[in-house]
Amino acid sequence: MLLENQVALVTGSSRGIGAAIAKKFAAEGAVVIINYLHNQQRADELVDTIATADGQAVALQADVRDAEAVGRMITTIQENLGTLNIVVNNALNHYQFDPKKRATNWQTDWSAYQNQIDGSVKGSFNVCQAALPLLQQQPGGRIINLVSNLIESPIVPYHDYITAKTALLGYTRTLASEVGAFGVQVNAIAPGLTYPTDSSVTTKNDVRERIIEQTPTGRLTIPEDIAGSAVFLASDLSANMTGQCLYVDGGLVMH
Repeated sequence: MLLENQVALVTGSSRGIGAAIAKKFAAEGAVVIINYLHNQQRADELVDTIATADGQAVALQADVRDAEAVGRMITTIQENLGTLNIVVNNALNHYQFDPKKRATNWQTDWSAYQNQIDGSVKGSFNVCQAALPLLQQQPGGRIINLVSNLIESPIVPYHDYITAKTALLGYTRTLASEVGAFGVQVNAIAPGLTYPTDSSVTTKNDVRERIIEQTPTGRLTIPEDIAGSAVFLASDLSANMTGQCLYVDGGLVMH
């Protein structure tokens, strides 16, 4: 197992991409902390699903935008599990990917930008600040931030969302340059349109079909694709790799 004896925190993981990552981590031997904001029932159901598959998981509520709440969550992890090896910053303020109803630049005020920045950047910052003392206690700490392929190719200009995710990639790289000396690797995953998730269900069929036509692999990304990349970045398979961004979008973005 690639993550045996590891403790992993996945924020916003009661559903969608986060849930897929949590299940994959547990299948690879990690004890997974399923962080959620509101839906305890869905988080508890995921814990049960993982346990049924002989995995280990616990659900912890915390609003990652609240530094004190995050601090309490990390303290609970330390007191009950003793350590923390992996952090996946997946939580964000809810967003709908509907190009036909998106706000233009002139319709988007600063509060919309702030809302997305708080969810993606402030939330990730709060978690990293609180978790780094634990991650640095042993070599091999991992931080994985979820961004978006739209930061490289904004084919649909979701102004507030893309701005926040671009800032998160910047934070990923600056943090990587500093904490590498302590044995902590910080990387990002940039998914393409991922279906099905709560955010992509409003994306119309014709839009999805156009994206599929432009995608070299001929399909949309699914949550399990991202979970596989997360396991790679969380495990020793990615040794000495930091400050990087993996695009998981079927080849829409190529470097």
